[in-house]
Amino acid sequence: MTTASAPGLALPVVDADLARRLAERMAVVEELLAGHCRGRTAYVSEAAAHLMAAGGKRFRPLLVLLAAETGNRPEAEEVHTAACVVELTHVASLYHDDVMDEAALRRGADTANARWDNHVAILTGDFLFGKSSELTAELGPEAVRIQAVTFQRLVEGQILETVDPAPGADALAHYLEVVAGKTGSLIATSARYGAMFGGASPEVVEALSEYGEIVGVAFQLSDDILDIASDSDESGKTPGTDLREGVSTLPVLMAQASTDPADARLLELLGTQLTDDALHAEALDLLRRHPAMQQARDYVRGEARRAKELLQVLEPGPVRTALEAFADVVADRSA
Repeated sequence: MTTASAPGLALPVVDADLARRLAERMAVVEELLAGHCRGRTAYVSEAAAHLMAAGGKRFRPLLVLLAAETGNRPEAEEVHTAACVVELTHVASLYHDDVMDEAALRRGADTANARWDNHVAILTGDFLFGKSSELTAELGPEAVRIQAVTFQRLVEGQILETVDPAPGADALAHYLEVVAGKTGSLIATSARYGAMFGGASPEVVEALSEYGEIVGVAFQLSDDILDIASDSDESGKTPGTDLREGVSTLPVLMAQASTDPADARLLELLGTQLTDDALHAEALDLLRRHPAMQQARDYVRGEARRAKELLQVLEPGPVRTALEAFADVVADRSA
């Protein structure tokens, strides 16, 4: 299925009326986000607005708005508030991620830790988490509970990413748990909040929450594939970055499960630090030609199909089409 995003929207929305409504509501959310980044001093406001002003796809708040269209009050004020909650949470986590990764750039701009220092970056992330919590309280006790569980899973995923699987544990299962926590949990909550505050039925709320988690995980997994398969001109970043940094992503883990003697050299390389350019290039070439790449693509496509099956709870129409299209985009981008 071939789709294209409406101008200004990160999701593939082809229905003109739906795209217009989402664009109008996203403009409201952008204005609200700018206000929520203001602190009591100019210094705090500048640091808090730094990454928000750098842009980004705003996929999570847009998913809130799209999911709200499955209910009878998609324009409710609570929907806009929920959209701000998930984006503030996401951006706050980026401040902490950049410190952990010692990153210098984010969205084409200096990271907060590069522009100021780690202390400012960490505390600014905390400030935005606090703003997100304040807004969540306005949405009621159930929203607070959902946000607390989401935040717990997000942080636990970040922690698990820093440790190896337990001895004898399944390395792939460990990695999928990391991705589900770090990425899937907040995208699931985005879809849940949208349907919930948009007035959808409990059946739809649950289906969209599960859909969001699956698509969120699949989106990260497709990034894993692109990191290896894409040239820098296509992806906008250096190929094999995860490989060089020793991050065992989906294709790597699937390749490491091989028992074929012909893979001995690749397995040897994957078991070493690939900081040397020549060794890194050799590993990248072998991995690109390995059956694990197709195996990883098939896995992502299977997850996209599983996500789309959950949408059968919705009546056919532009909203369901847009949600199905996004699952297709996730699968196709890794091809």
